Amino acid sequence: MTTATIEAPIPALEEAKKNALLLGLFLPLQSGAWSPSLAPRDTDPGFEYNARCTVMAEEMGFDLVFGLAQWMGKGGYGGKMRFREDANDPLLITAGLAALTKRIMLVSTVHILYGWHPLHLAKFGATIDRMSNGRWGLNMVTGYKKSEVEMFGLGLVEHDQRYVMAEEFVSLMRRLWSDPEEVTFNGKFWQAKNAFVSPKPVNARCLLVNASSSKAGLEYAVRNSDLIFITSPAGADLDAAAAVLPDHNRRIKDLAQQAGRDIRTVINPHVICRETEKEARAQYDRILEQQDSVAADNFYATFMGGDQSSWKAASRDQWVIGGNVHIVGTPEQVVAGLQKLKDAGCDGVQVNFYDYINDLQFFGDRVIPLMKQAGLRI
Repeated sequence: MTTATIEAPIPALEEAKKNALLLGLFLPLQSGAWSPSLAPRDTDPGFEYNARCTVMAEEMGFDLVFGLAQWMGKGGYGGKMRFREDANDPLLITAGLAALTKRIMLVSTVHILYGWHPLHLAKFGATIDRMSNGRWGLNMVTGYKKSEVEMFGLGLVEHDQRYVMAEEFVSLMRRLWSDPEEVTFNGKFWQAKNAFVSPKPVNARCLLVNASSSKAGLEYAVRNSDLIFITSPAGADLDAAAAVLPDHNRRIKDLAQQAGRDIRTVINPHVICRETEKEARAQYDRILEQQDSVAADNFYATFMGGDQSSWKAASRDQWVIGGNVHIVGTPEQVVAGLQKLKDAGCDGVQVNFYDYINDLQFFGDRVIPLMKQAGLRI
């Protein structure tokens, strides 16, 4: 077994771990969020709307909010709705949310290989961490879309090599967060001479998150991340996902144990909850029936292409609904679905909705109390 580096605890994360199931909210920072559909909703990618979502989530007891990063061309994924053409930056959104919240963890996604230097992100991250009193987290992604890489005038790096680069990036960034002296670093990909960051993060480090499915990605994640966002190897059907997730989670936990680390896995269910199952299913059907077909085709094709291994088992219709696993039904059925994910080895969920404010309010009023009764939440 590899000897693990002793890491300073992050109090906000330790508090969240007291719950049987971590609870996160996937913020709608992109127009259309996760669903290329024209069915009615009020979901908006703007700061004010996402701030309302975050404050509500904190009041409901959610542990974290998380924002996706995306670099889209004009028209986004196309269609009448120009799906995801508007895409706000999660790092800047999170900085704004720091001043509006007191307890909830705030996780930003950054494509670290799109021209960043570790010193930039060490400084910006330490600043937001201070603004939030130690509640900021970084979801480090390497990027796999050729169109995104080309926006920056770069070439697409081979899949496994991207994680070699990420390892060096995070190594230097961690040193800048914790080392009381200036840092000189001569790596293969990044160099620094007498680099220094002050003030440091509140806990001498920040929460690190990674979304991985590939061998190279998971090996990187278990060495460096506190939370790993996972995807279902069997698509978005809940029963199919629950059948394969135990082995998937066990594999990740075994890798983490070999690295001498304790990590938590978090999966992303799209929740459609109504008072009756009939109403919930009607909403599911409405999203599908009113899909923007052009946007849906392009969205699906993007995730079926590329060299990433996540998400490929989902069908086109499942992509129209959005999220990685679908939980549809009454409050009781939703809690049963969340329990099924917990029983399959998932330590947390990062939920997304279709009509965010309205669906989140219903989730808080009707689902969270039942989660507490079931022992999933304190």
